[in-house]
Amino acid sequence: MSVLSVAQLDVLLVEPSATQYKIINEYLQEIGVTAITRVENGAQTLAAIGARVPDLVISAMHLADMTGTELLQTLRNSEHTLDLPFMLISSETHLRYLEPLRQAGVIAILPKPFDQQQLQASLNAVLDFIEPEPLQLGEFAVDELKVLIVDDSFTARHITRHMLEGLGIERFAEAENGRQALQMIDNEFFDLVVTDYNMPEMDGEQLSQLIRSHSTQPSIPVLMVTSETDRARLAGIRHSGVSAIFDKPLTVASLRGALQRLLA
Repeated sequence: MSVLSVAQLDVLLVEPSATQYKIINEYLQEIGVTAITRVENGAQTLAAIGARVPDLVISAMHLADMTGTELLQTLRNSEHTLDLPFMLISSETHLRYLEPLRQAGVIAILPKPFDQQQLQASLNAVLDFIEPEPLQLGEFAVDELKVLIVDDSFTARHITRHMLEGLGIERFAEAENGRQALQMIDNEFFDLVVTDYNMPEMDGEQLSQLIRSHSTQPSIPVLMVTSETDRARLAGIRHSGVSAIFDKPLTVASLRGALQRLLA
């Protein structure tokens, strides 16, 4: 486990509602988080981060000057805050709001209402993102593994790579879609493929099928990351030859568990 604890977290809480702030603040205090700074909108958030970068931003969805989605996208557009952990607390369920958040590497999305146990689990994911427990693969040398990350979003590829680097993996290649990934697989050896599902030109399901049937590395483990909820589509993904399917947002713990199961 990480030696970092929730008591050491410096949290910036973006919450315009005094009532919601009181609820969230009390939960955080009960869990052990004491360094909590409140701001009420996106402009105040960016100003506060400009003065001091926190360990974690926890934000509501609807702010006076922007949405939580727009706030996260703004943070991801700066090298200074590209890896800053971001948690959303919202009753919003519309894909139009949530999918861009998942693509931008949100650490957790908590519903309203949520309980203390859900908040604790999300904070644990934050700790694992900041200071992950190293990956143990028995006789395998983790730093010698080569991973191909496939996603049309630069930010999503970066966050996935950041998680894998935290586990001790050092060798990477990246592709923007399945077609490009297949060409790379035919020319380079990889120990693992981590791919998004929804991509232009060739999606993750097609990529997995073609890896299994027409590539030079048909047995390579393929990890699929998706926010898909349609049962028929999920069934198609499972039958495409993927080794594991992950819901978005992806967590370090789920990655670690899958890699230990597939590669150890």
